[in-house]
Amino acid sequence: MTVGNLVRFAALALLVLFLFRPDLFSGFFALFARPNQPPIYNQGSLIDITLNHLLIVLAATVASTVIAVGLAIVVTRPFGAEFLPLSRSLANIGQTFPPVAVLALAVPMLGFGTAPTLVALFLYGLLPIFENTLTGLTSLPPAVTDAAKGVGMTGWQRLLKVELPLALPVILAGIRLSVVISLATATIGSTVAARTLGEVIIAGLTSSNTAFVLQGGLIVGILAVLIYDALSALERLLMARTGQLRRT
Repeated sequence: MTVGNLVRFAALALLVLFLFRPDLFSGFFALFARPNQPPIYNQGSLIDITLNHLLIVLAATVASTVIAVGLAIVVTRPFGAEFLPLSRSLANIGQTFPPVAVLALAVPMLGFGTAPTLVALFLYGLLPIFENTLTGLTSLPPAVTDAAKGVGMTGWQRLLKVELPLALPVILAGIRLSVVISLATATIGSTVAARTLGEVIIAGLTSSNTAFVLQGGLIVGILAVLIYDALSALERLLMARTGQLRRT
């Protein structure tokens, strides 16, 4: 096991231990709290808040992936090529409006809670996944696609058995970027009553308790790094496999 893997394993172990037994770290976080302030967040279960945060990110990412990949597939087919500018404009909506603005627009229609946060994260995650899928599907070696046509594959067979498997590492890179962005952006969902790690940070800011702010920030940061590394490792594995497929 490399030093990097040891560090990642240690970070994961500490994170899990902190989420289940935060009281064990009270001495450390007391250094960042005032004498009469609680050193550990005490307005809810950290493990429940973290799991809810991850579920919101997962739901938004799945929705963004389905729509973005679907749009990219359509515009790379002959019948959908004319819709490329429109699809790109739709994917850019989330990046055009800041998440805070999307929340402000969504709350009057959807109310407070998780729904506005899901909408903001969904829109924000479209562009990287769409552009990466588009790149992956349009940069395939012509020899591979010609060979697939030569053996009599239909258009959908080529898409499912050749194009998507070869483009998967590039698509995954877009999903990785979207997930990391969503992990951090989801914290602002607590401003509209979504149950995310942002509530820990906000509680620290409103009470001037640096320990709370540090706890929320550290959990989000460690999760982002660990998930980024895990998806990067999966991406490298897929690239190795697609490399073998390209050669065959």
